[in-house]
Amino acid sequence: MAITETPASATTLGGQRLVIVGAGSRTGRLLAQAASVAGADLVLAGPDPRKLEWTAGELADPAEVVPVDLADEASIAALAKRVGRFDHLVSTAAMPANGPVAELDLTDVQRAFAAKVIGPLLLAKHLACQARESGSFTFFSGVAAWRPSPARTVMATTNGALAFLVQALAVEIAPVRVNAVSPGIVDTGSWDGLGADKEAFLRTIAERNPARRVGTPDDLIKAVLYAIDNPYVTGTVLHVDGGGRLA
Repeated sequence: MAITETPASATTLGGQRLVIVGAGSRTGRLLAQAASVAGADLVLAGPDPRKLEWTAGELADPAEVVPVDLADEASIAALAKRVGRFDHLVSTAAMPANGPVAELDLTDVQRAFAAKVIGPLLLAKHLACQARESGSFTFFSGVAAWRPSPARTVMATTNGALAFLVQALAVEIAPVRVNAVSPGIVDTGSWDGLGADKEAFLRTIAERNPARRVGTPDDLIKAVLYAIDNPYVTGTVLHVDGGGRLA
């Protein structure tokens, strides 16, 4: 089923090449739709070719599909060869490893770090030299880094590490810009597993947040496009959490 909501944005990406890692996710798909409307030449990357083709099939213009595994450096190097010169790269990748510390599986923890920390580092290693001078990298952190909770230790740590990685990369690979978007509780569909409890959960979050609502995918897309479009923003974490980290 096609996603019908389209983020409103005045961003113009005509003639610019945009790589979306995680283009098979709901947020990645919506970003691809918005960027396509804005005129970008798209490269859709991620671990599941079927989901990437699904995203590509929803776009008005053709997009290149390239499978990539952020836990595999050879896969990232192959992505770099396929991409060539580009303007912007956005990674929405995440691989949660939730649960009590005493019950964590090492493989799950390693994949979580690959998605949020090692993968972004290797993306910069292999692709920064191919980014145009006005280009940028944008990664996804998360509110858990600022509001840790039980059974979310890995999530808090990987998101926090990414926030510091963004600062370090912004200095090292300048003038290419590096930023992160840090979502709070966003109704992307990931909470649908709560079933009948979802509505009450989101209502509680909205009542607690200073913004008095939960986020939407459109909120995230607007933040990503801002990070891409503003040439004076780098080394920054854009908190799109309704003030949830403060509540």
